Amino acid sequence: MRFCMITTFYPPYNFGGDGIFVQRLSHELARRGHSVEVVHCIDSYRLLGGKSPAAAEDHPRVTRHGLRNRWGPLAPLVTHQTGRPLLNASRLRKILARGFDVINYHNISLVGGPGILAYGDAVKLYTLHEYWLICPMHVLFKNKREPCRQRQCLRCTLTYRRPPQLWRYGGMLRKALGHVDCFIAATHFVQEQHERTGHAQRCVVLPHFAPRAEGALGGAAGGGDPGGDPRGDANGGYFLFVGRLEKAKGLQTLLPIFLRRPDLRLVVVGSGSYEGTLREMARGSANVRFMGPLPLAELRPLYRHAVALLVPSLWQEVFPLVILEAFSEGTPAVVRRVGSLPEEVGEGVRGETFTTPAEAEAAMDRLQGDRDHRAALSRACLESAQREYSLDTYVDRYLEIISSVRRGKAGPA
Repeated sequence: MRFCMITTFYPPYNFGGDGIFVQRLSHELARRGHSVEVVHCIDSYRLLGGKSPAAAEDHPRVTRHGLRNRWGPLAPLVTHQTGRPLLNASRLRKILARGFDVINYHNISLVGGPGILAYGDAVKLYTLHEYWLICPMHVLFKNKREPCRQRQCLRCTLTYRRPPQLWRYGGMLRKALGHVDCFIAATHFVQEQHERTGHAQRCVVLPHFAPRAEGALGGAAGGGDPGGDPRGDANGGYFLFVGRLEKAKGLQTLLPIFLRRPDLRLVVVGSGSYEGTLREMARGSANVRFMGPLPLAELRPLYRHAVALLVPSLWQEVFPLVILEAFSEGTPAVVRRVGSLPEEVGEGVRGETFTTPAEAEAAMDRLQGDRDHRAALSRACLESAQREYSLDTYVDRYLEIISSVRRGKAGPA
């Protein structure tokens, strides 16, 4: 089959996990003999402060279309405000007229907005990587302070210092969503959030997948000198945080534990706008190390030897890929009890959950002190990564969804 993936970000012009997810899925489909074309927006990456990235490797059957408009960052800004890819419309229509069997939309906020959902003629899937359909800020993190449970979108948008999107207050979005044949949610929590608001009614739950053991494609470029081996012994000697260093990721809520507990060690992998604040908080602490961003190949041993991965996010995460990367190395996760995170760790089957820092500290002590308990969680993580979260399981079900939609579009036999 011929696939087209549409996403705002794609490696190497990429910030978070959605672009990495699209790349891994595209490569697996290509490995199985399918043809894949990826449309992404380089202007959006530049607009949001992306630097010149290192070259990214793609499968020979994956073709990239990186949108660069002569108007530069104005193109995604126009899309943001109108909900339509006005300055890239002709090129997008030309690409999508190439005759695809499947068009899979991912993060379309700046590459095309809801207007792009009407383009092309194929089976149309929409993978819900974030909450953009129901939240202008994508994250359901109200006023930068708390998980959103009662919507005040205009006020919240202004708090984030973003211009309001007037198209959200008419019927444009609902009409555009009618072009989508099936929505794919990674968890039941994400499915419920969208169905409750009347969006994404034709929605199935299909959990994301762990990376293949031999692949390192899609990792962030960069790295740093850890100043010594941070991995401890083979039984784990440190806790690990991997992700963007932003306030909503919540690392600042757990750092004080390590600052007063020199017996607990923390390794931090990633970068972001909140990095300076976090480094300043930890200045002078010998048990906290910042290593910068690392590619997956270098992350694997860090995952493998960690006591646990820490995911203290304050916003309602959709499905962090870092948890699946940790599971694939047999490492459990300690996650905040918010959003999809409890569902991802199986409510204690593959890790521990917490609400307060005191509960997080107790969970870390339990995992570090009770080797039998940690070993049981580790086995569950590996089993899940190899079965329910395997790439083969995902793609098999993904292709089944496409077949089901095609049968439905063709009518009864």
